[in-house]
Amino acid sequence: MSDPWLTIVGLGEDGPSGLSAASLDAIARAEKVFGGPRHLALIGAADRGHPWPVPFDLAPVLACRGQQVVVLASGDPFCYGAGGSLMAHLAAEEWVSHPAPSTFSLAANSLGWRLEELRCIGLHAAPYARLRPMVGRGARMICLLRDAAAVSELADWLVANGQDHADLFVMERLGGPHARIRQTRADAPALTEIAAPVTVAVQCHQSGLSGASGLPDEVFAHDGQITKRPVRALTLSALAPRSGEVMWDLGAGSGSIGIEWLLAGGGTCHAVEADSARAARALGNAAAFGLAHRYQMHEGAARAVIDTLPAPDTVFMGGGAEAALVSALCTRLPAGARLVVNAVTLEAEALLAQSAAQYGGSLMRVEIAEAHPLGRKRGWRASYPIVQWVVTV
Repeated sequence: MSDPWLTIVGLGEDGPSGLSAASLDAIARAEKVFGGPRHLALIGAADRGHPWPVPFDLAPVLACRGQQVVVLASGDPFCYGAGGSLMAHLAAEEWVSHPAPSTFSLAANSLGWRLEELRCIGLHAAPYARLRPMVGRGARMICLLRDAAAVSELADWLVANGQDHADLFVMERLGGPHARIRQTRADAPALTEIAAPVTVAVQCHQSGLSGASGLPDEVFAHDGQITKRPVRALTLSALAPRSGEVMWDLGAGSGSIGIEWLLAGGGTCHAVEADSARAARALGNAAAFGLAHRYQMHEGAARAVIDTLPAPDTVFMGGGAEAALVSALCTRLPAGARLVVNAVTLEAEALLAQSAAQYGGSLMRVEIAEAHPLGRKRGWRASYPIVQWVVTV
């Protein structure tokens, strides 16, 4: 980076007074300065200033190679900023960055919260449902919002998801002379004249989702085609979610297996479902858990779709097991991939026994009974037994 043409400058609400000497020098030497209108006004860019195009596009910056260019970003350019977007197009010697404190750092310092104990998330272009796995008693998070209206929208979402007592710290124009922090509650936000940029810190006081596998069936929309909670917990254990891995969920139904696999730490899920209504329902469930960006649905028969999917680390098949599909999976999956198949019919059970004899792995038969009213007393009502085959190819 001895002679970079591009300098990325992190800018706070205090404008030039908060910039380092290196940042000020880069701005003074720049032939062109790119940034949002607010950033350009803060430094007085005048004729050198070029607002970002709408929709956002990096092409105008990249077209200036060979000139001295500054890109302005809020706070830390690599924390929900333009810096990360630019990196895909730049070599190491082309750029240098001068960061300022991020909004998350400013918010944590304003409230006296330990940054390492918080969840920090940008909701300016993401659904509020991204918070669903995070909210729970004692949870604290700092959320970047797109505008003032988003404050009441976030409050409404928190109330709808069982966090009506959550404390909200509405933080406006942090880091500058017009900074303001106001406290309210999710069920009574009632704040007016909120100035952008706005950030909301949230402190929850009510329980959220359980962290254990096997969420209650009723948290998923379904038509009865769902792996029931106890079997789902056993299945998730066999699927062994790991960070960064890819899962195939063949015959997704409600999507409950793939969704819980993601909640438990899996990377991305590619679901396959032949029924269009169930496919749409599974997508809705994934969105409700804030997982739509990591859950992709492929409509069609599994045998026809799997050739189009990225190589998996783990595969689940909860119904529709057939010899040709099992054979295709066992012969074509990458070495080390885990295959978990649940069967309930006698025919599918026979197929799994035959497959285990041919390809190895382990078989487990699970029988579950639950207590139900029996006259004035109670008795056991057995569910259909489940046979589970687990193999590493």
